[in-house]
This record gives sequence, structure tokens and C-alpha cells, in this order.
Amino acid sequence: MSRAPQSNPAAEIRNYYAALSRAWGAQHWWPAETQFEVIVGAYLTQNTAWTNVERALANLRRANLLSLEGIRAVRLPRLQRLIRPSGYFRQKAARLKTFVAFLDDKHQGSLPRLFSQPTEKLREELLTLNGIGPETADSILLYAGNHPVFVVDAYTRRILDRHGIVPEKTDYEEIRQLFQTSLEPIAANQEHRTAEVRELLDAGIRGAAHPPSAMSTAHRTALVQVYNEMHGLIVGVGKNYCRKSKPSCDDCPLQRFLPDK
Repeated sequence: MSRAPQSNPAAEIRNYYAALSRAWGAQHWWPAETQFEVIVGAYLTQNTAWTNVERALANLRRANLLSLEGIRAVRLPRLQRLIRPSGYFRQKAARLKTFVAFLDDKHQGSLPRLFSQPTEKLREELLTLNGIGPETADSILLYAGNHPVFVVDAYTRRILDRHGIVPEKTDYEEIRQLFQTSLEPIAANQEHRTAEVRELLDAGIRGAAHPPSAMSTAHRTALVQVYNEMHGLIVGVGKNYCRKSKPSCDDCPLQRFLPDK
């Protein structure tokens, strides 16, 4: 289903952002109350649907364990039982324990200390941890730490491939850099378009994937906000329209951007 490459991918990506923002507004992604909840969710969402992650997070919340202190103290077998709905629960429980041990050992158990590091240095550090690949690292950086990195996922690859931007198997870093450079001008223009941008984001609340949360409404730079929104919007397209099989192109807000077959 791949299309011929588009001649101006950066402009096309900016068009997607504008069209989806007008159609749906703020997606309020990542839905979480704390930085640590984002991190836990980033681990749990690997190889499973978000609905399963929500069940596992609810279990941790009911047990009063959705915190650094909680994960540090809980015994591994109990943690495994609580996060079982997310799948691969033994693996994920061990990785959560590893993250907390890393934070304690390297950053005195402090998320502010962790996230105060330069973006690339922190990214390299996260990528050394078992169970953290580029997508998980960038999710933690963007959504928990408010660092300016774009998150590339399977939805992103599928949409770009079907729209003739890049093939689906393109290297992660190449896609990440394409989005970051493409979206930078939007962020640069936001300072004198604040009211317009806020109107676009707020007007589309009917299309929001989640209600506002402490983390989704946290203060962030214009660049981080744009990366945040664009990824959330892409998730909406991938889940609801650009499905792996039986895509619903006719009703998709990006339908008019599809190249001719």
C-alpha cells in the first residue's frame, strides 16, 4: 500500500498538524497525574493496547503503589500480579524495579535530577536500561520530562508510508528528525499566534482522546507542546482510521492529503 514519495515531506507534515488540530483540538496525551505514572505507562504500553495499560495502572492505584516509593517497596510477585493485564508482566515488573534502582543509584531517587540533564545525554542514559528502546525513551523524555523530542510509533510509520512520505521500514532516527525539523517552524510561530493556537486546541475538545490531566495540561515550551500534540493526533488517526487492516480513509481528516494511486 506504499505510495510514491512526496516532494515536500516537511510541508506535508505541517499540513497534517494543522488539519488534525482543527478537526480534533487537544488530545490530552499522555493521560497521567504524575511524571512517574507516565514512566510506568511507557513501560506497560509495550506490545499491548492502552486499555490493558489502564487496567494495570488502576490496579497499582488501588493498591496505593503508583509511585516511586510504592514500586520500590512492593515485592516482585505482587507487582507482577497487579500489572498482569498489560501482558509480559514478569518482564515489565522486573524492568520497573530496574528503573527505580537506576534512579536511586544514579540520581538519588529524584526525577527532577534525572530530567534536569541535557536531552541527548539523558536519552543515551535511558537507552542503556533494559527494556527501554527509542520509542519508550522518547515517550519518557517528552511526556514525563518535557524534553523536545518527537515520539515515533507504529502509527506514525504506517501513516507516513500510506501517504508516500517515507517507507514504513525507514530508520527510527530518520523519521524522528524529519518530524522534529518539520514541526519546528510551527513552534517558532506560536509566540505571535498564541490565541489562535489555543483556540484550535480548545475548540476540538470533542475529538480529545482523554480528559485533561495534570501531566497533559502541565506548562511546557512551544516546541514540546507541538511535538506532544502531533504525536497524540497521530495516535488518534492510527487507532480510528489508519488501521493496519481495513483502514477507513474516506472519513479520515487526512484523506485529502493521500496521493493519487
